[in-house]
Amino acid sequence: MRLTILGGGGFRVPLVHRALLDDPSTAVSELTLYDTDAARLGVIAAILDRQSEGRTAPVRVRITGDLDEALAGADFVFSAIRVGGTAGRVRDERIPLAESVLGQETVGAGGVLYGLRTIPEALRIAERVAALAPGAWLINFTNPAGMVTEAMARILGERVIGICDSPVGLVRRAARAAGADPAARLSYDYVGLNHLGWLRSLRADGKELLPGLLADPAALGTFEEGRLFGATWLRALGALPNEYLHYYYFRRETLRSALDADQTRGEFLDHQQGDFFTEAAAAPHQAYDLWERTRRQREETYMAEGRAASGGWQRDSHDLEGGGYDQVALALMHAIAGDRRTQLILNVPNGTTIPQMAPDAIIETVCEVDATGAHPLPCAPLNDHMLGLLLQVKSVERATLTAATGQDPTAALRALALHPLVDSPAVAARILERAGVKGGAAKA
Repeated sequence: MRLTILGGGGFRVPLVHRALLDDPSTAVSELTLYDTDAARLGVIAAILDRQSEGRTAPVRVRITGDLDEALAGADFVFSAIRVGGTAGRVRDERIPLAESVLGQETVGAGGVLYGLRTIPEALRIAERVAALAPGAWLINFTNPAGMVTEAMARILGERVIGICDSPVGLVRRAARAAGADPAARLSYDYVGLNHLGWLRSLRADGKELLPGLLADPAALGTFEEGRLFGATWLRALGALPNEYLHYYYFRRETLRSALDADQTRGEFLDHQQGDFFTEAAAAPHQAYDLWERTRRQREETYMAEGRAASGGWQRDSHDLEGGGYDQVALALMHAIAGDRRTQLILNVPNGTTIPQMAPDAIIETVCEVDATGAHPLPCAPLNDHMLGLLLQVKSVERATLTAATGQDPTAALRALALHPLVDSPAVAARILERAGVKGGAAKA
C-alpha cells in the first residue's frame, strides 16, 4: 500500500514515520514525501533514515518535488501543507493583534486569513488527487482543518476526511482524571467544529464519568482543560470544552496575554524551525537528535497564551510525547484499508447529525469507520449556547470558502466581521487591508 504525505518536509512527519515503523500490522510498503522545499525534504529524509536503522522491515521512503509524481497510484494521501510557511502564520497573527483582535492561526481573524490563503491551493490539490488517484482516500491535517476539509470535499466528496488530535487528547486526559484507563474501551459524546467542540459524555464499562469529574475540583485540577477553564466555569457549563474554546470563553484574558507576550506562537515557531532546519542541513548526521530536542521544546510551549492567562502552569509529561495526529491518521487509515470497525472523532459532512446545520457542512464528531469511510454517529441535541456558537462560526467558515474561491467580493469582509472574536466591521476591513486581501485571496 502506498502512502503519500503532502508537506513531506513538515516538522511532524517523523512522527508518522515512527508510528508506521512501530506498527507490525501496517500494510504501508512505500512512503512518498512531497514538498516544494527541497532543503527541508533533505533534512526530514535524514531523520527518517536514522529512525529506520536497525529495523528488520523498514518502510521504503521516496522523496519528490513533483506533485503529480507524488500522487500517481497513491492509496492514501495525508495533506499537511502550510501555504506561506511559518512567515505567513506570523502575519496572520500579528496583523489582527495590531487591531487588538486575537489572531491565532485557526481561531478568529488569523484563522480566516489563513483559510483565504490556503483554500485555493487545497482545491488545486484535490483536483490533482481526483485526476491521478481517484481511488485514494485523502486525510487532511492542513489547518484550518474544518474549512480546508469542507473545500476539498466539494471535489473529493466523502473520500476526504479531516483529523485533529485535540479531541482524542481531551478524552484521554478526562478519562485519566476520572480514574479510568485512557487506553481502555471508552464511549463518549463529542460534537462541534474543528477547534470548537465539547465532550458531553464519557463512559467506561457503561458507567457515566463526566458528572462526577465536573463535580470534583481536585480532579479537574489534574489535567490541561481543567486548569485552562477552571472548575467553577466547567461546572456551570456542564461539559468539557476543547482547549481552543479558551479563546472564546476567556477572550479578554487570552488577548491580554498575547499582547503582553514577547512573541506570538507563529514567531516562536518561525524562529525555532528556521534555526532547526539550518542546523540540521549543515549537520545531517545530527538531524535526528536536533529534531528530538526541538520537538520537545515545541510541545512544552504549546497553548502558552492560554496557560499564561489561566495562572501559568507546565504541561504534564504524558502530553509531551508528540503523538496525536499521527496516531489518529494511522488508526483511520488502517480502519479503512483493513475494514476494521473503529470509532474516532473526525471532521466529516454533517448529514443529519446537527439538524440545524447544512448536510454538507463539515463538523467534528464521533464517527464509526469501516472500509466505506467515516460515518457520524447520532448525538444528543446541542443546547442553545453551543448551537448558536457553532452556527455563527460555521457561517464564518463558509463565507471564507466563498471568498477564497472568488465567488463574492464581499464575502471576506462578512467572514471576518461576523466572527465572534472580531467586534467591528471597521476593524475587519482594516485587517483585510493590512493583509492585502484582493478579491477574496490574501497575499502569501
